[in-house]
Order: sequence, then C-alpha cells, then structure tokens
Amino acid sequence: MKLAPLGAASLVSPPAQLSSRRVAVIGGGAAGLVAARELRREGHKVVVYERGAQVGGTWVYTHEVESDSIGLDPSRTIVHSSLYSSLRTNLPREVMGFRDYPFVATGRPNRDSRRFPGHQEVLRYLEDFALDFKLDELIRFQTEVSDVGLEEDGKWKVRSRTNGVDGENVLDEKYDAVVVCNGHYTEPRIAEIPGIDQWPGRQIHSHNYRVPEPYRDQVVVLIGSSASAVDISRDIAAVAKEVHISARSMPEDSYGKLPGHQSMWLHPMVISALEDGAVIFQDGTTVYADVIVYCTGYKYNFPFLHTNGVVTVDDNRVGPLYEHVFPPSLSPWLSFVGIPWKIVPFPLIEFQSKWIAGALSGKLALPSQEKMMNDVEVFYSSLEAAGIPKRYTHNLGGCQFEYNDGLAAECRCAPTEEWRKQMYAATSMNRRARPDTYRDEWDDDYLVLKARDDFAKYLS
Repeated sequence: MKLAPLGAASLVSPPAQLSSRRVAVIGGGAAGLVAARELRREGHKVVVYERGAQVGGTWVYTHEVESDSIGLDPSRTIVHSSLYSSLRTNLPREVMGFRDYPFVATGRPNRDSRRFPGHQEVLRYLEDFALDFKLDELIRFQTEVSDVGLEEDGKWKVRSRTNGVDGENVLDEKYDAVVVCNGHYTEPRIAEIPGIDQWPGRQIHSHNYRVPEPYRDQVVVLIGSSASAVDISRDIAAVAKEVHISARSMPEDSYGKLPGHQSMWLHPMVISALEDGAVIFQDGTTVYADVIVYCTGYKYNFPFLHTNGVVTVDDNRVGPLYEHVFPPSLSPWLSFVGIPWKIVPFPLIEFQSKWIAGALSGKLALPSQEKMMNDVEVFYSSLEAAGIPKRYTHNLGGCQFEYNDGLAAECRCAPTEEWRKQMYAATSMNRRARPDTYRDEWDDDYLVLKARDDFAKYLS
C-alpha cells in the first residue's frame, strides 16, 4: 500500500522566531511519553494526562478483566490493559526501542535480559525512559480526560477529572494544541457470527485473556490470525483438550492439525453457531466447543474528543488524517500519535512526535489545508481502487519504513537504520520458519552486532 506523498516541509526555511505552545497530551503510554519529550525539546509547555497511576499505558499488566468478557456492554467495568501473563515481545529488543534510547539489557537485578523479553521488561524500559528524560514532572496521574473541544477563541478546552483523597476534582483548562495518544487496545472488535446469540458456550475477547488455566480440559475455538492469536492459542493448548484456530485469512481447504501440535487444528472462517453448542466452519466441518476466544483486534475510540464531525471513525478508519497524524482543517493544533498498526511502534511514534513538535513551533511547515485534504482523498481513492477495506486504512505493515523515512525527511533527521530494516525482515522470516521457537533461536547475530555498534554513540 503506497502512501500519499508527504509535504515539502524539509524545503521550507524555518521562521526566525520559533513559537512555544501550551500543549495537552492525552495518555501516558509509549506514545504520550515520546510526544512529551519531543514537544518539550522543541520548547513547548506540556501537560500529560494519564488516567492510571503510572506510565506505560498498555504495557501495564493487571490480572483484572472487564465485567463483560467480549466488551459489548457500554456500561461494563473497563480495564485498559490487554496484556496476557505469558506475553513476550514478537520483535527483538534492538528493533523495538526508540532510536536515541536503545532498548538494551541493563544487567540490573530483576530485569529480563532476553532478546525477546516479557512485557514487564518493556514497562521497565518505558519507566527508565520517563525517568531519564524527567517526564514524570509533566504528567498528571490518575487524571482522566472527559472532554476535549475547540473554543470560539481557537483554543482547545480540556476537561479532566482527578480522583484524590478529597474526592473528585473537575478542571477545565485551555491549550493551544492537543496531541491524542490514548492508544487503541481497549475497545474490542468482535466477529459477527450468525446464531451466536443462541450458542450456549462462553465467549471472550483476547482483551480479557490473562492465563490459560480457565480453559483446562475444554474445547476452544479461537478466531484470528494476529500475533496475539498465535501466542494465546499455544498458551491455551498447553491445558485445553482441543484448540481450533479459525481466521478469514485461511483458505477453505486449510482444515487439519497444526504441524507439531497434537491438540491444535486449523480451520477456515466460522460461519455459524448453533444452540446445541456446535460451531460450523466454512468448509462444513463442525466442532462442539465450550469457549470461543476472539483475537479479532480493536476499534479506535476517542469518547472524549468533540470536533463537530470533523474527525470521525468509520469502519475503523480515523479520518480524515493527513499521513495518519493531522486532520487537515484542524492542523497542526490537533494531532494523533500511534494510529498506524502492523508496525514497529516505538520508532514510528518517535518520528510522528518530532513532526508534530516541529509543526507546532513553526520550524516545519505543513502543506496547505487544501493540499493535505487532496492528498488524503487521493490516498483513500487508491485504497478503494485496490479493493482494500476502510478498516485497513492504518495498516502500514507493507510500507512502514517508507512512511518513517518520509517523516524523517520532513523532520530533517536521519532515516531508519538499514540494520533495523534488515533485522525486522529477518525476524519476520524466522517467525514463519520457527513459529514456536523464533524468540529463542535466530540466525541474525551479525545484525545484532551492527545494532550494538550503532547504539554505542548513545550509551557512552
């Protein structure tokens, strides 16, 4: 998928006097942290709103799950973490980290030195990042943003609620700009299955999966083919009677045992569910299941954001967004960090944050609103012509490095390191060749050495 071309900010001379803006950042996960760092580096005054008690966002693990296991009840108790206990990164730490803050093994006690570490190590890395760049002083913890809207004077009003010892405190404040970094792993997407309302078994979205024990000796149908689907299916298979994996991406003739696994079966997509507990697949095969686990992704959701219809979410397309960041008619005063998926997130959100910070200061000039809107429309038309559904608008899996390097050119900084691109490709190949062991067996140590050589300039 080819992106619309970026503007020509890198060719525009910066103004003699750069502007310092008052900027609200919504969210204290990885995106919010790097956005705050880049905004402050550019001279802006930054406030980060974080509803939790610590930094890390989706990387903060909790045993808690939601009151509605598939996330359809709007009145459910919402849990913001989607981590499962056994999660290890599916990318090597060298690829994952921010470009000037390498994700290296620290050697400190109680840290995970593995190349593909567990989720606790990623959280420790983000905590180190926040500490070393003194970002905690910018963050208001346990403060939830309930409303963001544009005022008549051109400022953004941000209403927040803080729960403290004296009760709830509601505060309205004005900002020049708002950067939305609230993540997109909280609102589950569920496959539509005819007959599911009469099906008697248990249903759960992966958002509420934590440990395999509740599935012991059960027959489980798992829908999805994402990284979490691969991990969770293997996690459950260690205790379940059978695990049947189904996905739209699997061909009709895909039925059969997963090689190397005695209790795991591959199927084409589920087409219906019956009152007697049967789950029927596209090829006509039937499984009587106890549980259906949906590893079917998430919806973008910005319940606090009110733009009078300028920014909408339509079939999981957030738009219109110029380069997945700026709504043209509200740029640069409203922006989004971390919308793309199927990518290496930390370097991408770092590039986006640099671009936003420079655009707000006036160091980098965006194209005209008309040019940005035209580029968005051309991009959307190209997706439609290629038969790509709206819900895949932000899937940059095939062009993330082209996208990153375009942003790098805008920001007048170095493009993605070649070793990082090569290591990502090598890991993808290794994951396909060794799906069960790629995190512990690899053949790209020569790229690890190149990465360490590159890291030396940041670690000395």
